[in-house]
This record gives sequence, structure tokens and C-alpha cells, in this order.
Amino acid sequence: MSNDDSTHGASSETTRARRDFLSSAATVTMAGGLAASYGTLGALAARMLYPSGPSTSEWVFVTDVASIRKGDSWVFETPIGAKIVVARQDDRGDASDFVAFSSTCPHLGCQVNWELQNDRFFCPCHNGVFDRDGNATDGPPAAAGQRLPRYPLKIENGLLFIEVQLESAVARQAAVNNAPADAIELIAGADSPCAGGNSLMARTPQPNRKEAGLS
Repeated sequence: MSNDDSTHGASSETTRARRDFLSSAATVTMAGGLAASYGTLGALAARMLYPSGPSTSEWVFVTDVASIRKGDSWVFETPIGAKIVVARQDDRGDASDFVAFSSTCPHLGCQVNWELQNDRFFCPCHNGVFDRDGNATDGPPAAAGQRLPRYPLKIENGLLFIEVQLESAVARQAAVNNAPADAIELIAGADSPCAGGNSLMARTPQPNRKEAGLS
């Protein structure tokens, strides 16, 4: 073999080795980029669904007490989208006439309703039954020893107020505003029709009064 052939062969080997190295480096870089992208998306998803930061509570106006009759119930939505069923159970003339519980069944997230005629809260999805104090008495929630979370209520100057959490609403809104469209679509897919479709956006409470047991 001539010197020229040896030199050409060595050059070819060097070129092939360089090409293999660059190909491997590109693969590693792409994999790293994808991992970083998914990691960022996952972190963003977690931030929007479970925002960190200090939690605050506030007394929020619900309704004029005089406009609510015994037996009336309605779903109240907090500024951060939590749904609460409020019901007037008695006519004593103070805050103990009213109860407020999370309207989300702890079993699978369906919506519960107050049934005046049965003196109970009822979840139609799997026949979950809760007494007037929110304790599960029948169905899957009772078997699991569950209950409905309760919210404090007070009356001032004839107006009913409820104490609710306003946990990181600003941080949650900022995360949504800064998120790419595909990330928002991904997180929006976590909304469940059965659970009432909690939105990522902070919403203004808009009570929807309805007669108990008639809807």
C-alpha cells in the first residue's frame, strides 16, 4: 500500500469517527432538550394545578338573608372557582339557620344537592348520602368514612357572609397568563364534567338560587 493510500484511509476513518461523534452528540442534545421541555411543562402544570404561596382567607358576601326562605339552596362559587352548596335549613333568625359545604362529593368528585324533603345532601352519581351536617350516611362515601368539608358562615346587618380560602389566586392567574397555549390545553383537559369543571381562572362568585328538591 502506498503512502497516499494510507493517508486516504486514515482520513476516511477520521471523518467517519467525527461523523459518528456528531451524530451521537446531536441525539444526546435532542433527548436532553425533550426531557427539559417535558420537565418544564410538568413543572408548569403542577404550578397551575397546585400553586404554592401563602394561603389567605376572607369573608365574602353571599346574599341578603331576608331573600332566602327555609329550604332554599344554591351553589355559590368562590373567587378561585371552588363550588359550595349553601342551604337554609331552619328559621331561627341567626347564622345557624344556614349551612355551607363543598358541593364536590369526596367519592369521585360529582356534585351534591340539598334535598329538603329528605333532610339530606345527595350525590346522584353513585347514590352518596350525607346528613344535614355533611356526614356521609350511605353509599360509597359512608363506606369510606368521608364527609363534606364545611365552611364558616356569619350574618352582619342582615347579610350572609362565608369565609373562604383565596390561596394563591394571583400566582395561579400569573401562571396561566404566562403559559404556552399547548400547556393550557393540557391542564384544561384535567377539568371533569362530573366535578363541575373547575377552571384555572379566578372567577367572581355568582350565586344561582334554586328551590331545593325541584331541580
